[in-house]
Amino acid sequence: MAAKKTTDYPVKQKQINEDIQTGKFRPCYLVYGDEAYLRNQNRNKLREALLGGGDKMNLQHYEGAGLNPAEIIDMAETLPFFAERRVIVIEDSGFFKNGCPELADYLKSPAETTVFLFVESSVDKRKDMYKAVSKIGLDINCETPDEQMLYKWIAGRMKAEGKVISTRAIAYFINRVGTDMSNMVHEMEKLTSYCLERGEVTEKDIDAVCANWLTSRIFEMTDAIVMKNQAKAMNIYYELLALKTAPEQILALIMRQFNQLLQAKELSELSINRSDVASKLGVPPFVADKLMGWARSYSMKDLKDSLDMCLSSDEAVKSGRLDRIISVEMIIVKSSSR
Repeated sequence: MAAKKTTDYPVKQKQINEDIQTGKFRPCYLVYGDEAYLRNQNRNKLREALLGGGDKMNLQHYEGAGLNPAEIIDMAETLPFFAERRVIVIEDSGFFKNGCPELADYLKSPAETTVFLFVESSVDKRKDMYKAVSKIGLDINCETPDEQMLYKWIAGRMKAEGKVISTRAIAYFINRVGTDMSNMVHEMEKLTSYCLERGEVTEKDIDAVCANWLTSRIFEMTDAIVMKNQAKAMNIYYELLALKTAPEQILALIMRQFNQLLQAKELSELSINRSDVASKLGVPPFVADKLMGWARSYSMKDLKDSLDMCLSSDEAVKSGRLDRIISVEMIIVKSSSR
């Protein structure tokens, strides 16, 4: 779940809407942040408004690292063709992380007939480009909304489709599909189609149609750890982080996996059969069978050490001695190396 935080996103969003409504645009806009859905939404809205509904003859799009600042500046100095302005969209350039003195200097006095629209996943506010844009333009940080904003957003989208959804069902939905907004939109579309004849979306509906993709990927990662497939485990971990999965959620499931392995090993050594092991662990028989098989490749000491390592890491993070993301990474590396 996204942590509660202070954001100026609503204020900046209002300013962008006012610019669009009045038609009085700034020389440049910077749309950045880790939430791709919001970045794309603001990029598309600004691009269409800047073009004024006309064709794309006066739209230039640059993307990726290695762009030539001189070429961009030459294009900015070129008068638009039968239009009020030329629009230059620059995406994922790295200019806001590595700097770009030429373009930053140009933005001190840019052509009045050109508007720049920069779109980046992350920026360094100490760099020349950020300072140049923030001085004459407007920047908006499209970060993942906090819990309260996500609840409002989901309820609002459902209401627009003629559906109601309880706060409890929203919490269940977020826990099931994660906080990636693009994925959430896709899952909400499935829900509204499934509940076409009904006015309320329930937890039962969410179970029926929403793929528990996030949890299944986390379990796939913990399986890779236990099977000592370090490369696969690390790849899935980085993928989960990119989707804004909380490291503490990942750690909790890693601990759960090792705890189940420890219990499975203890029960196996007592000659408890698979059905009874499944019953005691609260898992299906085929999962119990898998756990018992994996447990045989560990000693009791290994499993206890792994659990102690998870607990020590969690304590170190809470006391501020260790970064949460790095702590889980260290656990994956050490556990999958045993």
